[in-house]
Amino acid sequence: MRAMLNSELKIPPVLQLLIFTLLMWLVSLALPGLSLPSQYKLATITALIVIAAFFAISGMVCFRKAKTTVNPFRLDLSSSLVTSGIYTRSRNPMYVGLLFLLMAWGVFLSNLYSLALTFAFIMCMNHFQVRLEEKALESIFGEDYLHYKTRARRWL
Repeated sequence: MRAMLNSELKIPPVLQLLIFTLLMWLVSLALPGLSLPSQYKLATITALIVIAAFFAISGMVCFRKAKTTVNPFRLDLSSSLVTSGIYTRSRNPMYVGLLFLLMAWGVFLSNLYSLALTFAFIMCMNHFQVRLEEKALESIFGEDYLHYKTRARRWL
């Protein structure tokens, strides 16, 4: 069962991030942008990158402490259900980190249309990654995972 669920995961999250980065850039070339004062723009980008790093690194540290895999394509190596630390707030903090990186990119591009694509990123991640991971985790951890889902949000 675990091998079958792993084979359903086809688009790596980092590839999805890169695809949306490219789409956002193309949209910024095609549609009008905003004029943002450089000091606010830099401060916003910096804050978003710091938040992204916090979520992503916190998630990885929790997985390392639990001695379980961070590889979404090797769910068969999941040795424990991580529900502590940042995982009390979000079931997917590493993906939240990717989202904040995309938001920083959108601010850098100074384009609201590009920023709007971050919502499409969430929908794609939910469809192509999170939904399948949750199915696998339910299979692996059963009631423990179902109970955890009631306590922690998927994103934020």
